[in-house]
Amino acid sequence: MEFDVKWIAWEITRRCNLSCVHCRSSSTLAVKDHPDFSLDEAKRVLDDIGSYAQPVIVLSGGEPLLRKDVFDIAAYGTEKGLRMCLATNGTLVTDEICQKIKEAGIRMVSLSLDGASAGVHDDFRNQKGAFDGTIKAAGLFRKHGIEFLINSSFTKRNQAEVPKIYKLAKELGATAWYMFMIVPTGRGQDILAELISPEDYEELLNWHYDMEKEEDDILVRPTCAPHYYRIVLQRAKKDKEKFKRRSLKFSTGGSKGCLAGQLICLIDVDGEVLPCSYFPKSAGNIRTQHFKNIWENSELFKSLRDFKSYKGSCGSCEYINVCGGCRARSYSMTGDYLAEEPFCNYTPKEKVKA
Repeated sequence: MEFDVKWIAWEITRRCNLSCVHCRSSSTLAVKDHPDFSLDEAKRVLDDIGSYAQPVIVLSGGEPLLRKDVFDIAAYGTEKGLRMCLATNGTLVTDEICQKIKEAGIRMVSLSLDGASAGVHDDFRNQKGAFDGTIKAAGLFRKHGIEFLINSSFTKRNQAEVPKIYKLAKELGATAWYMFMIVPTGRGQDILAELISPEDYEELLNWHYDMEKEEDDILVRPTCAPHYYRIVLQRAKKDKEKFKRRSLKFSTGGSKGCLAGQLICLIDVDGEVLPCSYFPKSAGNIRTQHFKNIWENSELFKSLRDFKSYKGSCGSCEYINVCGGCRARSYSMTGDYLAEEPFCNYTPKEKVKA
């Protein structure tokens, strides 16, 4: 497997107008210890990345629309030939914002939707009116011809909403729907008791397989759920049929499970380069190192790419090359990012023989 960077999430601010229960960075409107960097520094980072690779760059947060220069950053990246995208909670989207999105050359926008009704979504997002804001944003994107996808995060609090949100995402005209199985980082650590059980997790992934097999209108992907790729192979063998999985042009570029530090990474507002959005361990800082050096030479990234170093069930699993277990979840739950995936209940064949 080649480990070329395909997709970078970039936390351009940690400020946010919401305070969601699962927020990986515990964002609020006032984040004194993690200030926004300057536009000049943003341009330097894009120059550095663009001199080495041409990944998808997702401007994220916090809420990126709180930065007045977000579209200057996006336009500069577009000028450099980078494929610029935007991740927003949707509540600040207006006609004027939509026009600026198009002018800056942003190719795809992601919206967050965690409930099929205001009651569920607003509870998850800790803000009354958040649901209405997201639905309005989807309508504005349709009006202005802006492609968007929908990300939905799940805990026990809203897992019954899964099929309802999938249906709503289609009705809203989304290009894709990503079902996120949350990793307990940031504020997510406060809701450990709400994590979906391994048994329900497996059931949801099998539901997703059945749904995806029949889906023609919208691209669907379970995210932070690497063992889905084990299930795809198991079910294809059991059902004696395969289906051609569609790909999104601005996806991570890999058809396997955990991609952290392998094809993707996150750059946080302080310049730390992390394996993924939910993996709070730095591989280096882009303020003091070139991105190329971090990506190619970081010991953290090298260890994530060495599947032979994985431990427990993951280390002995015949599906390690397509799954790998969620390294961020292992790190969050055990303190060891090479430990076995704590929310997978599959017993490897080699482990049975032993």
